Amino acid sequence: MSDIVSEFNTYRSKMNDAILADNNKVIKRIFNLDTNAFKEGALDKKTKELLGLVASTVLRCDDCVKYHLESSHKAGLNKEEVLEALSIATLVGGTIVIPHLRKAYEYWDALENNTN
Repeated sequence: MSDIVSEFNTYRSKMNDAILADNNKVIKRIFNLDTNAFKEGALDKKTKELLGLVASTVLRCDDCVKYHLESSHKAGLNKEEVLEALSIATLVGGTIVIPHLRKAYEYWDALENNTN
């Protein structure tokens, strides 16, 4: 597995475990709400992941972008679909999101190289 992918997943898992171990009811509910919001519903999982990816890019949250890129990859989205969503995010977010777009490209390539 690519270093940037494995490092992100290891860190995310470690810190999520630490956060949830404190048993804060509000934080646990937020985590649960996030999990349930991205389940299949009136919108399919792929669409929800693209929405999450666009929102995360516009908000300039690199960890969130990585999470949604990986979820998009696992959901079966292809590079063309993801790049089209990222183009919308860049249009809406403006040039300030370009550094985050660069990181998104790098992470998507790492995801593709893990499975190909």
